[in-house]
Formats: sequence, C-alpha cells, structure tokens
Amino acid sequence: MVAKKTKKSGVGEAISGLILPALFILAWIMALSGSPAPGAMLGDTTAEGYIRWLLYFAGYVFIVSSVMHSVLAKKTAASIGWKTNGFQYEIAFVSLGLGIACFYAVYQGLEAWTAVSIPIISFLGLAGLNHLKEIIRQKNYAPNNSLILVWDFGLSISLVALLLTIKP
Repeated sequence: MVAKKTKKSGVGEAISGLILPALFILAWIMALSGSPAPGAMLGDTTAEGYIRWLLYFAGYVFIVSSVMHSVLAKKTAASIGWKTNGFQYEIAFVSLGLGIACFYAVYQGLEAWTAVSIPIISFLGLAGLNHLKEIIRQKNYAPNNSLILVWDFGLSISLVALLLTIKP
C-alpha cells in the first residue's frame, strides 16, 4: 500500500500530520479543564466526563477522516505515503460510521461508550501497528504515517483506561 516513490514531506504535510495529535491533546485539555462535556449529566464522574470529551472529538475526527479518505483520497493517500486504492474508500466508510456512533454515544452511557470503543480500539490499535510496520520495514516517515501514532495509540489506551475505571 506504500507508494514506491515518496517525495519529501513539505511543511503542509508536516502541519497536517500534527492535526490528530493536537486534537487528542485538545480533547484531554478540555476534559482536564473541568469544562462540561457535551452530553454531560448531573452526577457524572470525572472519568465519564473525560470519555464524553474523547468520544466527542473522535466523532469529528472520524467524520473528517471519512471526507479525507473519499473526497480527497489522492491527496490524503500521498500524505500518508500510500497510493490511492479501493481500500482507502473502505476506511472512509468505516470512519463515517464510527463518527456518527461517537456522537450518539456521547449523549448515552457506559453501554454505548463500550460498544463504540470496541471497534475504535481495535481499528486504531491495529492501524497504529500497521503504521509502525511501515515505519520500520519501509522507512515511511511521512508525517501522516508517523505522527498519527499519537492518535492511534493515545485514544485507544485512553478509552481502555477510562472504561476500566467506570463502575457499571
């Protein structure tokens, strides 16, 4: 899936590679600031507020990912170091579903958070491992293949940790 020729990453690609890590950090800043999360309910625990913030930001990221991997498929593939192919559209379709599910889950409770987190953790955790494989085997250091690891592993680990702290 990696392009045979990869041009050197430009400033624009480096900046675009920082967007997902920045959004992950922003979600945590909003959570840690004590700002009420979308869907917050009276009596929510701290962990519940945190998970609402993470899923809220994840919803936006997945919706934008859907557009990036479909409408802007060629440009997005190049920024990752890939060639555009049909699989990229599958990423777009699953991203759309995950984004919508995240927005739904934000306004629900533990069962919805768990249900949406399982595919997110699986998808992002394994995508992160694939990105690592491309870094190690193919020396693909494109910003959107390397910096995305903060999002892939950070969100996955955060969701697991938060879900384990919430008592049903």
